[in-house]
Amino acid sequence: MSDTRKIAAILVADVVGYSRLAGLDEERILARLRTLRSDLIDPTIAVYNGRIVKRTGDGSLIEFRSVVDAVRCAIEVQSAMLERNAGVPEDRRIEFRIGIHLGDVVEESDGDLMGDGVNIASRLEGIARPGSICLSEDAYRQVKARLDLAATDLGATQLKNIVEPIRIYALEIGLAHGANDPVPVPSPVKAQPQPPSSYHLPEKPSIAVLAFDNMSGDAEQEYFSDGISEDIITDLSRLPELHVIARNSSFVYKNAAVSVPEVAKALGVRYVLEGSVRKAGNRVRVTAQLIDANDGGHVWANRFDRDLTDIFAVQDELTREIVAALKVQLTGGGQNPLAGGRPVDVKAYELLLRGREQASVHTLLANAAGRSLAEAAIAIDPDYAAAHALIAFTHVLDYVNDWSADPEQSLRTGRALAERAVAMANDQPDGHCSLSIACMWMRELDRAKEEAQLGLALAPSSAQLHMALAHALIFSGDPKAALDELEISMRLDPLYPEVLLQFLGDAHFSLGNYETAILAIEARLMRNPHSETAYALLASCHGHLGRPEQSRQAWNRALELNPNFSIARRRRVLPFRNPDDFERRVEGLRKAGLVA
Repeated sequence: MSDTRKIAAILVADVVGYSRLAGLDEERILARLRTLRSDLIDPTIAVYNGRIVKRTGDGSLIEFRSVVDAVRCAIEVQSAMLERNAGVPEDRRIEFRIGIHLGDVVEESDGDLMGDGVNIASRLEGIARPGSICLSEDAYRQVKARLDLAATDLGATQLKNIVEPIRIYALEIGLAHGANDPVPVPSPVKAQPQPPSSYHLPEKPSIAVLAFDNMSGDAEQEYFSDGISEDIITDLSRLPELHVIARNSSFVYKNAAVSVPEVAKALGVRYVLEGSVRKAGNRVRVTAQLIDANDGGHVWANRFDRDLTDIFAVQDELTREIVAALKVQLTGGGQNPLAGGRPVDVKAYELLLRGREQASVHTLLANAAGRSLAEAAIAIDPDYAAAHALIAFTHVLDYVNDWSADPEQSLRTGRALAERAVAMANDQPDGHCSLSIACMWMRELDRAKEEAQLGLALAPSSAQLHMALAHALIFSGDPKAALDELEISMRLDPLYPEVLLQFLGDAHFSLGNYETAILAIEARLMRNPHSETAYALLASCHGHLGRPEQSRQAWNRALELNPNFSIARRRRVLPFRNPDDFERRVEGLRKAGLVA
């Protein structure tokens, strides 16, 4: 019989810490596993029409006819294990990790399964928390409307030996419910923020702008269509009368075959703007349509065929028409909050778009490339404030990440350029954001907060500015206020960047909420397992909680990732107003016996 290729729901599970448990009492753990398989696991698999493909010691590979069956089976097993572990000492519990994926597999002649579908499920199992279930986006899409799940979106994650990042959802069984039970909404400031779909729609008009399709026939022109979309988001974010979702979240759906109602529900908005850009020679065509997700109806649509030099007029006209379609009454005493900030030259604009695209990658080489492109834009248009703001930000990143030969000089340069950007265009939020971040790292915390607030007065829907303000508040010694800002940022950017989880961890650590800080840091590490700063904070949390072994493991991992990681440099660089706030982080390491 030949091999068969097919789509299948794959579940992979294993026992957490099996080697440690076997080392304590191998015969006992084997007997308990056999009992679990005969009394719980195998009968549950049979109920949900699963096929046990193979067992590898403490692990299992199981195929199901549907993802719904796979998830229901996993929930039942994990829920039963919660009951069976009640009263059992923590170091003696049998806990499972489970990963589920819907994907392409090859069934061999002996019934074994191979291929990416199996590999991805296995990687998902490897990053799942003990007692939880990790689902790929393909699997989650099949079950989210059919089961009551309290799922946490962990974002796009690079799994080992998997080429493309996979969006992952974590299902904590303590938060799973029956079909008729209400799903509790987590507190807004908890480390695991509530899923976007659990938010109520804002009272004011809410909108998500999707990445406009690049219709130019040239993949290299994608930066241009993305840039147009991002600038529309920026323009709309300036209006306090609107609730506008950040680029980071709305661009997740780029090139994805999803329905507008699904997008609107996931991002917590009523309206979705989608469109396309065709750039050919000196001409540009922009089409756009505004859709009401409540009924799928078109609220507004238009097409703009213009010379490329008119692209800025197109952006302004398009944005004003959207605002009019939403029946928004603008305030501001006759001033136009959408005016200003445009460059003089289209070529300068294109260079800035490329520069922003590069700088957003956040690597040393991309950061340098982004700066060079912005500098080229300034060579054409010396008064282009947005380009000055981007260059300032790249210099600050050089300082924060120790990417330059003279980090201190990089920071001073970044601050000076940010001041210049604000002086050139005081009505543009980008400059205030760059200046806020530069001032924070220079320990000018009051100025950092002031600049962030000035930026937010100009762009109330800027998730980045809310994050910048939160960061400055943490270092200023006001973590409670920082949590409020982070909650607003998460609402504006439901698929928030993973660094926001670091800020949550820092804020909760400052409040002495070490267990909550651990949840935030572990959630960050699920999305970015290469952050030495996250592991260092995790080590301190465990130290304060009297867990020296966990603290040592986290600290060793931080040093593996960055052998040059230094407490002395962190003490010098982190701009805490009260030095005791940093020393408490060191104290956690000291309690675990990691530092003198």
